[in-house]
Amino acid sequence: MQRLPCIGQTDAVTSWKPHPLAKPHADQLDLRLGDHVVSTVELEGVTEGTPGRVLLANGFNWQRYRVLFENGVELGDLDGRQLAPSGKTAKRLAKEREKAAKKR
Repeated sequence: MQRLPCIGQTDAVTSWKPHPLAKPHADQLDLRLGDHVVSTVELEGVTEGTPGRVLLANGFNWQRYRVLFENGVELGDLDGRQLAPSGKTAKRLAKEREKAAKKR
């Protein structure tokens, strides 16, 4: 169990290691705790293009994420239909896709 630093007005968040069966499908985002994302659609209290950070990643068959956006809004049950990786997260995912393509 790992304690993360306080984020905004929230208390420290406890995180657990992901379950080994929780692997995303080929067309799903594979985000980690703390990854940077941006909203790709208008969400409740969040405009399109608002940056955020992944607070929780969960799900076996459907990978979904809880994100704290820079405007202070925290939303859950978000996936690749509402989020896109940004910054170092986007670069990491691109490298992982390249490695997977070379293995095929």
